[in-house]
Formats: sequence, structure tokens, C-alpha cells
Amino acid sequence: MQYEETDFLETAGQDTLKQIARARELTREYLFTDYTDTEKRSAILRELLGGIGENVAIDTPFYCDHGKNIFIGSDVIINMNCTFVDNRPIKIGNRVLIASNVQIYTSSHPVLPQERLVPDWKERKTTWFKTYALPVEIKDNAWIGAGSILLPGVTIGENSVIGAGSVVNRSIPANCIAVGNPCKIIRYFPADEIDQDSL
Repeated sequence: MQYEETDFLETAGQDTLKQIARARELTREYLFTDYTDTEKRSAILRELLGGIGENVAIDTPFYCDHGKNIFIGSDVIINMNCTFVDNRPIKIGNRVLIASNVQIYTSSHPVLPQERLVPDWKERKTTWFKTYALPVEIKDNAWIGAGSILLPGVTIGENSVIGAGSVVNRSIPANCIAVGNPCKIIRYFPADEIDQDSL
């Protein structure tokens, strides 16, 4: 894989740095907002996120980098202490359940040190490491179990369940249960087990 060097201070620019700073302010404000003040909490989320549907509940604390790269459908629950590193888009479909302590990462670094580190970074006025980022998507009706970690570039298919504590480093297809580290499919749902009319 070819990696592009990411100069956070120069490539991102002041607008991106301001966006990250604003995301930090909004998530802090959201944390300390009265839980019953649904109008204010909804207004904060609308400003923070790139898009949000109806009937979305995000518990606190909630952490993200940009916020504007997160797109959430309708009828979604994101439980407490979730972290979304959204340097690329994170798309969450409708009727998705995300349990506590789930981490979603769109960013990572090259494995080999000579690809990861920048030896002359001071002279070049860049960061001392290289980063890449890939989008993550969770499709409709999925359930992500507690403590799961979704790594850059993965897609969770429609109706699928990710078992608690799983580390997802490859995309998971629709209509299955997948668990473990690394996450592997343990069962598919027969088509007749899924009642589409009730969804």
C-alpha cells in the first residue's frame, strides 16, 4: 500500500484545526448539559455532526475528532464512552445499536518504521510521522457489541451483529454474527429468520 504523508499543521490548515477545537468544545458542552434538556442536546449534536436523523440518542461521554465527518441515520443509539476518530467519514445507517466503549477509527499509520517516520521532519516543517485514513460504514439494523473496535476502511453489513470485545479489521457482510480478535463470522442468518416487514 502506498501511504501519503500527512502534515497536520500545513495540510489540515487553520480551518481544520478550528473545527477540531470546536468539536472539543461541543462534546464538552454536551457532556455537561442536563440530560433532560433534549432540545439543547439535539442542537449541540446538529452543530457537531455532519448529519443526523430522527430519534438518535448519544450517551455521554462521547468523543470525536471533527464531528462533521460523522453521519447518523434515524433510530440510532450510541451508548456511553464511545470514541469516533473521524478523519474520514463515519456513516451509520438506520436502526443501529452501538454499545458502550465502542471505538471507531478511520486513521492509522504505516507498519514499517521507515514508512511511518519522517527523518527530516523539522527541516521540512512537517509532522514526524505519516498517517492514512479510510472511511468506516455501519449499515442498517446492525448491532455493535460493547468494547468493540472498528478499524479503518471496514464496513459492517446490514443486520449483522458484532460480538462484544471484537476487533474488526476486515469488512463483515450482511446477515451474520461475527466475534473475536480478529473478528470472524461464526453464523449467518437464514433468509427466513429475517422478517423484513417488521423492520
